[in-house]
Amino acid sequence: MGLRLTASPAARERALFGVLCLVWGTTWMALKIGAMAVPPGLFAGTRWTVAGLILLLWRRARGQPVRPGMRLLRRLVLVAVLMISVNAVLNQYSLLFVGSGLAAVVNAAMTPLSLLGFSVALGQERFSARQAAAMVLGVCGILMLFGPGALSGRMDAGTALGAGGLVVGCLTYSAGSVLSRPLMRTLAPAQLAAMTNFFGGAILLAASLLFEPGARAALDGNWGLAAWGAWLFLLFPGSLGATIIYFVLVRSWGASRAGIYAFVSPVVAVLLGILVLGESLHATDAAGMLLMLAAAGLILRRPSAVPVVQPQSCPGVVSSR
Repeated sequence: MGLRLTASPAARERALFGVLCLVWGTTWMALKIGAMAVPPGLFAGTRWTVAGLILLLWRRARGQPVRPGMRLLRRLVLVAVLMISVNAVLNQYSLLFVGSGLAAVVNAAMTPLSLLGFSVALGQERFSARQAAAMVLGVCGILMLFGPGALSGRMDAGTALGAGGLVVGCLTYSAGSVLSRPLMRTLAPAQLAAMTNFFGGAILLAASLLFEPGARAALDGNWGLAAWGAWLFLLFPGSLGATIIYFVLVRSWGASRAGIYAFVSPVVAVLLGILVLGESLHATDAAGMLLMLAAAGLILRRPSAVPVVQPQSCPGVVSSR
């Protein structure tokens, strides 16, 4: 009789977390390329709309539920606007004024903190001293890793505006993430991701075509190979695969613990730079990576908070618990 090796639910969740960090650790450069070549709202709106449509068609082909109940629609649209429409357009426009390195710093520092704040404020999680220590450790690591290079020199008005847009985008994304968790009592992660992507992308796309300069002209698709490559990368690994993984982890771990990817993704970006681009690694970089990995390990070692409301298993999805 052959041996059948099966991973535990906890091991599968950690593996999914690793994939999430790898994908989202490589997206800022693609976002930057797209923002420089295509009207930012159109670039993001088309990507998220297509991503949602693909997921909806995939679920329809498998005979799985597509339409949410009417009682969920209001919250679902709110989540889509916060996580996709507002966050995506702010990120894209901010990258016109700041570099991808500074964008990674702001995003990595703000996301876990704002996720934790919204989770505690809405009563989904309880704050602990270990969480506080992990957050402090992670932020210190981020500053050591990216601070000397990204924040050197004088910050002009454009850079400050871009950084402010990134901060607001993190806040809207985190609020949407926390508000999405009650939806998972009745919606599968893939269904929630599909509806969120489609609604958020369609709303952003409509706003872009109505108000964004150059958006209608850019519908001819003459974007260039680099922009199309960035769009496709962000569509398939970034919008489709990683979004589903993120919702699975939010359901299983809670929003603040799932958001710890923001401490690990910058490390992925640095390692890829060393291995692929031949970039150097300084002592402060190594120290920063170690601090961020320590922060992630502190939260990932066991549940970082006791959920007040436990989500139920979703129909059509294997429960991770």
